[in-house]
Amino acid sequence: MSLLRSSAAISAMTMISRVLGLVRDMVLFHLFPVGGATDAFFAANKIPNLLRRFVAEGAFSLAFVPVLTEYKETRSKEALHDLLDHVATTLAMILLAISIVGVIAAPVVMMIFAPGFHMEEGARPDLAVSLLRITFPYIFFISLSALASGILNTYGRFAIPAFTPVLLNVVMIISIVFFADYFAEPITAAAWGVLIGGVAQLAFQLPALYRIGMIPKLRFRRGHEGVKKVLRLMTPALFGSSVAQINLLLNTIIASLLGEGFISWLYSSDRFIELPLALFGVALGVVILPKLSKDYANTDAAAFSQKLNWAIKLALLVAIPATAGLMLMAKPILGTVIYSANAWHDVEMASMSLITYAFGLPAFILVKVLAPGFYSRQDTKTPVKIGVYSVFVNMILSVVIVYPWYKLGYIGPHAGLALAVALAGYVNAGTLFTSLLKHKVLLLEKGWLPYLLKIALAATVMLLVLRYVTPPDVWWQTASIWGRIAALFALIAAACVTYLAVVMILGVNIRKMLQT
Repeated sequence: MSLLRSSAAISAMTMISRVLGLVRDMVLFHLFPVGGATDAFFAANKIPNLLRRFVAEGAFSLAFVPVLTEYKETRSKEALHDLLDHVATTLAMILLAISIVGVIAAPVVMMIFAPGFHMEEGARPDLAVSLLRITFPYIFFISLSALASGILNTYGRFAIPAFTPVLLNVVMIISIVFFADYFAEPITAAAWGVLIGGVAQLAFQLPALYRIGMIPKLRFRRGHEGVKKVLRLMTPALFGSSVAQINLLLNTIIASLLGEGFISWLYSSDRFIELPLALFGVALGVVILPKLSKDYANTDAAAFSQKLNWAIKLALLVAIPATAGLMLMAKPILGTVIYSANAWHDVEMASMSLITYAFGLPAFILVKVLAPGFYSRQDTKTPVKIGVYSVFVNMILSVVIVYPWYKLGYIGPHAGLALAVALAGYVNAGTLFTSLLKHKVLLLEKGWLPYLLKIALAATVMLLVLRYVTPPDVWWQTASIWGRIAALFALIAAACVTYLAVVMILGVNIRKMLQT
């Protein structure tokens, strides 16, 4: 299967998941107005999700897949199964310990990650702790699910791991709609939906593992060579692969200090950055990691560089118009998802951070594409060094931008937080890119400047069309929910058609990309 077809399969499944995620958010915001309860849930949900991205989607996958690929390409079948069994057992033991500690120490964890809950009027610290005790074990199930996904991806079975997140959204929607009334705190149903959704995601992938004969067995031997190698690569990757998440975590901590509603507004805007990031950035990263690992194992430097060039070009082809569209359409998008009769203020506040988050989208996507250039060569130290620098930049910018903004009483200091994350993202992506060039791992092909100018021009034409046909804010405030949904999808379709038409007229060879 070609790289683009594999990416398209993942993107299609991810699109289903993200659409259901939007439905989930619409249901949640309809039943639970923005306030202390929603802030408590989003904080309780963000902590295990942060660990999921550190461990499951981040460090573990980036360390495990190259080692698994190396064993698959160069070792016997018995050695491959031995590696898998011992890695799975070790991972399960570590995750079980983390989950138990997290449940017991939930008050301390919440104090660290959302200190403002104990200071601000209207906050719900006790509810946040209660919800965290329900959601925290999610990290156990979703990380084992990531193990299953890594195995399936290495064997070219991309669709099932990509479809798996759909189950989380389905379970959460069912939990919120049908079981909220059974709890003294109705939003508790959403927390149980997170946990049960994690179990469902793991269970869903087991039959696929069975069909390829790769179900792990519980076996433990201290000092196993392959396990030590995965852990050695994973330790620095814990940081390097999750820089954007650390920056978002810093945002949550600061937002909890700003007052009621800020965490929910940041969550709402972050959701729409995660959509294109998952559809294209994560999908490309997932597909090229085992491919690059194979090229590295076979010492094929030319193929390695060619795949990176292809991935960067495709990432920018999508990221640039997505950024422009999100910045222009922030209020219509958010007005469709979280708007109710008395909540246009929430739309306006969330749109501020969506616009500034969107500015960093190209950088966020490029990081997902560039990082495998290091991890596939089992180099986890370089991204860590770059990541440390990026987080430091974000911390400085958060203070420099947000503190005076907040103290002077300007509206929307949370938009400053999002801007700090975006700028730090460019520092991260830019440094990764220059490092790959410096070490001649990436050799740029001819025609990059004309290519960038063409997609920039196409995005500009798309913006002009959208600006002309988008209804004013007052329409989005008064239209029915179905009218808003229909209008939003029509605008997205118009934007896609316009952009692709201009790109092809300008001579960008999309057919060649399709054949890669």
